[in-house]
Amino acid sequence: MPDSGGLQSVEASQRPDSPVRVFALPPRDNAGAKTIVEGFLEALTSDDPSYAMARKYLTAKAAKNWHPERETVVLADGPRPRPLDRANAREEGRLFELTGTRVASLDDQQAYQPDDRGYEGQLHLSLVATAKGKPKQWRIDTPPAGVVLGESDFQRIYQSVNKYYYAVDSASKSGDGGSQRRLVADPVFVRKWADPLTETVKEVLAGPTRWLNRVVTTSFPMKAALRDGTKSLTPDDANKLTVPLDKSADAIGAARCKEMAAQILYSLRDLASSSVEEVELERSDGRLMCTLEKSAAYALVAPRYSQATEYQYFLDDKGRVVRMPGTEGSHKPEQVAGPMGEGERPMRSIAVSRDQERVAGVSGDGRSLYVASMVTNASLGDALVHSGAKAEKDGFTTPSWDAQGDLWVADRDPKNRRLLVFGQGMADRMQEVPVAGLGDDAAIEAVKMSGDGARIALLVDENGTTQLRIGRVERDHGVTGGDVEISVAGLRPAAPEMEEVTAMSWAGGSRLVVVGRESGGLQQIRYVQCDGSTPTGQALPGLTRVSEIAASDTDLPLLAHSDDGIVRLPSGAAWQSVLKAGTAPVYPG
Repeated sequence: MPDSGGLQSVEASQRPDSPVRVFALPPRDNAGAKTIVEGFLEALTSDDPSYAMARKYLTAKAAKNWHPERETVVLADGPRPRPLDRANAREEGRLFELTGTRVASLDDQQAYQPDDRGYEGQLHLSLVATAKGKPKQWRIDTPPAGVVLGESDFQRIYQSVNKYYYAVDSASKSGDGGSQRRLVADPVFVRKWADPLTETVKEVLAGPTRWLNRVVTTSFPMKAALRDGTKSLTPDDANKLTVPLDKSADAIGAARCKEMAAQILYSLRDLASSSVEEVELERSDGRLMCTLEKSAAYALVAPRYSQATEYQYFLDDKGRVVRMPGTEGSHKPEQVAGPMGEGERPMRSIAVSRDQERVAGVSGDGRSLYVASMVTNASLGDALVHSGAKAEKDGFTTPSWDAQGDLWVADRDPKNRRLLVFGQGMADRMQEVPVAGLGDDAAIEAVKMSGDGARIALLVDENGTTQLRIGRVERDHGVTGGDVEISVAGLRPAAPEMEEVTAMSWAGGSRLVVVGRESGGLQQIRYVQCDGSTPTGQALPGLTRVSEIAASDTDLPLLAHSDDGIVRLPSGAAWQSVLKAGTAPVYPG
């Protein structure tokens, strides 16, 4: 280094981390039983797509009957093998115990499920002949039911992808009079080095996961699959992907075929390694079924937000609704038209409909819910409903609009806790929504509907802590075609690592942004997936004392309410102040 001279500034650049690949080694001759067990467990962490090397550690019969795709168990620090004493000296073979602490598991549909139970498994080995004229070798004759590996290896090997299906009864009218359908993201995990594009297409064809199956439908026929002999799918030089299907799809018409192609295009859109711009579907005999480009796929699918300019909304210091464009830059907030913007009655929380034509607001005392149009000279009218809560903190939560134009809110009155929905589909009548799996002492503290309307995020206070739960929204039209009966089912945790969650918002098809803290930790802001997994490499800058958070399904900045008032986080920048005296930041929804 020089020891004299002036200083010169340089541009620092960070190189992306090189992807690490792990290749398994075959078992050594005359290896001991413990070495075989350790080699097998290491082979499970390799990037071998068919686990061919891991099977070499098994007996011929065990290798044939072992199905690693049936289950993947993720342990915090990986499996710990320990030899067990044989109960009978005359018993043959060796027995090993595998122990660890579960973090999660993947089922046979590659769906993620958080899990904090202990893990106990066993491996049995026996001496078998592996080659003529050579001594017998130790091989595993009783392997685990699936794959067992550590959390760090899981994050290196697997990636989360969204496969897409249509929401049940989701047809809506497009601007040109056509019909559009809403797509619902169904996250699963695929292996990064095992041809993720082909695996993603196979997962789409296999149909929705069991948890989501009741609220979505697929345009692919039952038991649809790739044509026999198709091992890999690769786009051509024009980024067109040809997908050859088996006989189950031969009778599909043109309109349904395009819906199928749209599902594949959207599912591949979030795959980092994919550059597909067009999908072509073929029948089992090789004849063309249909083709669909990305731009045409967007026309088939209803957007989660309005096509108009998307605004950021919040309340000023007088409880009036104001807005500013969601694009980056310096903008001055402006009052919205209508009684909510004019401040006819001050509000403490709001929700703007996804078409940005109506606004719902909870009164300053938290006990009344109003809905008003955002047009000049509109009247506020009477409240939709009142809460009997004595304390303001026990009144209504911040409301939320779903994709069908229905309004959701929870009443925190200790004597009458309830989840309510008001909707055009029910002739503007109020309906109390049952929530299966919610304990008698549990209280809903916040409600946020997903952009597709098929799922609901709830902050649930139970036993003194507030946790994030995701439920699916089931709509039963009944046999008479009357009013729609709505219920919430399948509650599951979405931020299990956090001891307390204080605010949340949907931030995409399957992602949420949450504010909370881990046990003994400080408040932090992070992204989580609706299946309970945590995306890697998506850290967010810290912000103190955040009480509210809002995110868009698009790439618009995060909004938050903190000690500095309303702030937002543009892409690649630090938090920026918007309005010192503002509260209740929201995007449409």
